[in-house]
Amino acid sequence: MTITSEEVPAGWAGSGTVPGVRRPDAPGTGIHGYIAEHRAELRELLAARGALLLRGFGVGGVDGFDGVVRAYSGTPPLAYAERSSPRSTIKGQVYTSTDYPQNEEIFLHNENSYQAVWPRTLYFYCVEPPATRGATPLADIRQVLGAIDPQVREEFERRGWQVVRNFHAGFGVPWQEAFNTSDKDAVVAYCKERRIEAEWRPDGGLRTTAVRQAVHRHPVSGEEVWFNHATFFHVSTLAPEVGAGLRAIFADEDLPTNTFYGDGAAIPDEVTDHLRATYRSAAVRFDWQRDDVLVVDNMLAAHAREPYTGPRRIAVAMAEPSEA
Repeated sequence: MTITSEEVPAGWAGSGTVPGVRRPDAPGTGIHGYIAEHRAELRELLAARGALLLRGFGVGGVDGFDGVVRAYSGTPPLAYAERSSPRSTIKGQVYTSTDYPQNEEIFLHNENSYQAVWPRTLYFYCVEPPATRGATPLADIRQVLGAIDPQVREEFERRGWQVVRNFHAGFGVPWQEAFNTSDKDAVVAYCKERRIEAEWRPDGGLRTTAVRQAVHRHPVSGEEVWFNHATFFHVSTLAPEVGAGLRAIFADEDLPTNTFYGDGAAIPDEVTDHLRATYRSAAVRFDWQRDDVLVVDNMLAAHAREPYTGPRRIAVAMAEPSEA
């Protein structure tokens, strides 16, 4: 049975684009055979909607989830490189979703959009749903771009945006974990290849600076999309008490992570307020069910995480590298 946007399951809410939903006639039908039979249709639906929920299929646990990636993308999952958030490996290249405290929101963002190379396709698998909330909200970044004030958009298109990361001991992901090495020369080589300025600090820490585009074109449709981490990494997007605490310790340029215009000038808080509002206005959410598989076009839809209670266990994988 095919579910249209007018027949979405209970638990969906929001004013943005509703992802495509597919479920089988017989509950528990093997997902791999379904993907093989309907792959072209599913990829077309993903390109139109930006996200696709496969519900009611037999997945076969984490091993089966790895098989979903291979069946849909035609390649193995990607390794998680240049990390900005804590994750744990479940098996192979399948990871936990971000290991943040369950009472904290993770704001809408596009995976690895601060990097020179990013995954085109994201996969989420519900191993264990939360007791309450814990959704993975989605926002169509075509809609986000359309809602941004033209002057704000022009400023970012003209100046670009800059991400500065400071790897301080005891704050955030250590540089050894972020770059999967303890070899400083290897880190410098990695950064040079990916247009990142790396600076080793007198205290042994590392500062990286990268200037990126804010607006990209989708590689298949050619549509313009708001694809960046300028809002997500900005200090004002943190919980107020967290941002204030960090600013009491560090200058803005020394924060563990912060963003600026591409020329290094500060992004006004009223601009990031406006950008957060445009993301939220495009957001849609749904309640997870066990064995749900969510496929996301990373260059069409941003994703987030609600606070939650209960055991919530969502596996994540990435595939199909793309670059500017």
